[in-house]
Amino acid sequence: MSHSNTTNFTNPSTFILLGIPGLEAAHVWISIPFCTMYAIAILGNFTILFVVKMELSLHVPMYYFLCMLAITDLVLSTSTLPKMLSIFWFNSREISFSACLTQMYVIHCFTLMESGIFVAMAFDRYVAICHPLRHSTILTNPMLAKIGLAVVLRGIILVLPYPFLVRRWPYCRTNIIPHTHCEHIYVVTLACADIRISSYYGLFVLFCGMVLDMFFIAVSYTQILRAIFRLPTKDARLKTFGTCGSHLCAILAFYIPDLFSSLTYRFGHSVALHFRVLIANVYLLVPPMLNPVIYGVKTKQIRDRLLRLFTPTGT
Repeated sequence: MSHSNTTNFTNPSTFILLGIPGLEAAHVWISIPFCTMYAIAILGNFTILFVVKMELSLHVPMYYFLCMLAITDLVLSTSTLPKMLSIFWFNSREISFSACLTQMYVIHCFTLMESGIFVAMAFDRYVAICHPLRHSTILTNPMLAKIGLAVVLRGIILVLPYPFLVRRWPYCRTNIIPHTHCEHIYVVTLACADIRISSYYGLFVLFCGMVLDMFFIAVSYTQILRAIFRLPTKDARLKTFGTCGSHLCAILAFYIPDLFSSLTYRFGHSVALHFRVLIANVYLLVPPMLNPVIYGVKTKQIRDRLLRLFTPTGT
């Protein structure tokens, strides 16, 4: 392996993923919670898709967006965890250059899509609470299709330059990536060239994607809270706020570790590398695990459908 670490090349045939640097001895133990989270994410998100498909009363905008979220979570977790486990269990650290670019594109593209889906869900809650009588006329099926298409196209287009920028740099120092997967900024820092274009474009995507989405979500929930506090009774306020609680939990679970990971790499150089890598894995594994649990527990229709599935008729 060592001969490939210092060879001069323009585009390496393979990269070497180290896993979690500094915690190599604990890789097998770390794999246990990661594998458990992945199993819960797969089971939970497929359950959400099945329940929404089978329950006609859930064929409404909120649950269409929830299905989009479930698909996105399945892709995000599956794009990283199988390779991560092969590193942890079999020390299979090599990944081809093309596979690395594909993994990088999928991770960033679907992360941006998930962020867009949270904005769409916040907009749905805003219309449902602030303009309930117009909800069905505003969020029609054609409008839902347009929102979904916009979310998908934004992710595809904004992240499209990433693999092209990575491919154009020469890599003459090393092909070792101190990570469990191919993340854009970790790959381009291996280049022996001025990578300011990649770095600036990465910040552009971060702020025009994630930060802008957070702004729109904050605006939506500011309007929602104003509408809630204008309700006449405490019970009505609590009931209405409860319908948004699961969404807020999912938003926090997604954005906090994602922004922490992005910002600490660029500005938090005093943060230990193994901690940054762990947090980067948290935002790819924890939201896909938590989202179906959060929405399954908080949503009465989903709970009732699951109870009917697992409770014998007549009991």
